[in-house]
Amino acid sequence: MTNRLAGKRALITAAGQGIGRASALAMAAEGAHVIATDVNEEALTALAGEGHDNIETFVLNAMDAESIKEGVARAKPDVLFNCAGFVHSNTVETCTEDEWDFAFNLNVRSQFRMIQAAIPGMLERGNGSIINMASACSSIIGAPNRFVYGTTKAAVLGLTKSVAIEYITRGIRCNAICPGTVESPSLHERLQATGDYEAAMKAFVARQPMGRIAKAEEIAALVVYLASDESGFTTGQHHIIDGGWSG
Repeated sequence: MTNRLAGKRALITAAGQGIGRASALAMAAEGAHVIATDVNEEALTALAGEGHDNIETFVLNAMDAESIKEGVARAKPDVLFNCAGFVHSNTVETCTEDEWDFAFNLNVRSQFRMIQAAIPGMLERGNGSIINMASACSSIIGAPNRFVYGTTKAAVLGLTKSVAIEYITRGIRCNAICPGTVESPSLHERLQATGDYEAAMKAFVARQPMGRIAKAEEIAALVVYLASDESGFTTGQHHIIDGGWSG
């Protein structure tokens, strides 16, 4: 264990699997007190079993305003990592009103609510780092069959810049992470849903110039950097980590 995040309290949503889980473990390894939350209690139990004394877990529903208020009040975070999100497969023609509403509620509104709840405490303490999960598929690059997903992630970039500029002189930084395709349980679920897992995986790998998809731990390393004081001069930025996909 090193101490790049010693003394910091880091709150993570969707910490039960994928990037959220990898980030919880990475931040704990760097000395943060990690508050790992998810709607999946079983996944949190597995995370707690990893043996880190500095990881605290509890259930938080990122789509429920009261759950967010209670969770943020309990966590008192210096670092907030908004990782919760969902990937719909649709086009502008096939996207339903329900899919549009769900995507914006989870991918954007949850971040708005989490930030709104966390800001007062950060202002009181005079510092804070907010990290929002966006995507290379956003206003950066378009992807087939990702209409509402890409639209919501573009909104996250706007949200990030707006928050950053409001608090730029008050000790609070806000940045976004824009990954390409990342190895995760949810990715495998989407691939299975296509009906041809192998072909779908080959297509995902083919669009990455590096010839592979990212590891969750590679994204987590960027999360640690943005959470740490090493990134103290960085705010309002979208950090692309997509293996050259958008390059």
